[in-house]
Amino acid sequence: MTGTLSPGTYFLTGCASGIGRHVAGLLLGRGDRVYATDVNLDALKKHAIDDRWPEDRSCCDQLDVRSRKDWETVFARAVDAFGRIDVCMNIAGVMLSGWAHEQPAHEVDLQIDVNTKGVIWGTQVVARHMIEKGGGHIVNISSMAGIGSIPGIAVYTASKHAVRGFSLAAAFELKKYGIAVTTVCPDAIKTPLLEQSARHEAGAVVFSGSRLLTLEEVGRIILDRVLVRRELEVTIPRGRGLLARLGNLIPWASHGLLTSLQKTGRAHQRDLAKEDPQGN
Repeated sequence: MTGTLSPGTYFLTGCASGIGRHVAGLLLGRGDRVYATDVNLDALKKHAIDDRWPEDRSCCDQLDVRSRKDWETVFARAVDAFGRIDVCMNIAGVMLSGWAHEQPAHEVDLQIDVNTKGVIWGTQVVARHMIEKGGGHIVNISSMAGIGSIPGIAVYTASKHAVRGFSLAAAFELKKYGIAVTTVCPDAIKTPLLEQSARHEAGAVVFSGSRLLTLEEVGRIILDRVLVRRELEVTIPRGRGLLARLGNLIPWASHGLLTSLQKTGRAHQRDLAKEDPQGN
């Protein structure tokens, strides 16, 4: 199985905003069936109405990815609704900028529980279903921070390194069952996930790229490349991925680069503040 043929059946997390909402819309637009989930069910249902998701091919359900029990219950409902799930995309995520020595415990817990444990629970639950059905595809959204170590979002970086490491290992384990696991590592995307970082000095490096990625380009890469080729890992864009990997190879030499990136990021933060002084 080299790719997912449309129409297929998809289970997505984090669909009330950002990548999840956008990709769900793209999949429904091409004729797929989507079981869309989010912890904020009211917002999810509103977006489904606003975006005119077809009711005969979409389901909205509440899922707190931090809860293993929730995963078992909600995924079972998805299987009952569609008969099988071809692809699961673990998209739900939280990013809170803050210096490593200052970040409060509740922010640490939230990022580890949503970003890391949510992906682990989801992969476990979904993999058992796909083994029984003879194959499938699991797409786990990590981050460029899952490759490079980014100051100012140290806890988020730790959570996404864990997602990447877990996903690469799981890919090896699940290959014999006909299940592909793809890790997607995008750079900063213009989504609500970045709102807090845009206003926090610690989040400067997040904005150090030449521009923010758009949902449209990320969504298109997921549909046209990730779902078709089922590669082990995809970085968006490739250039920043290479830069992050270089920093890993020579970590002691990356400090000078990070200082430069902080300055660039702070300048971009100031520009964003001028464009949107209310932080909307």
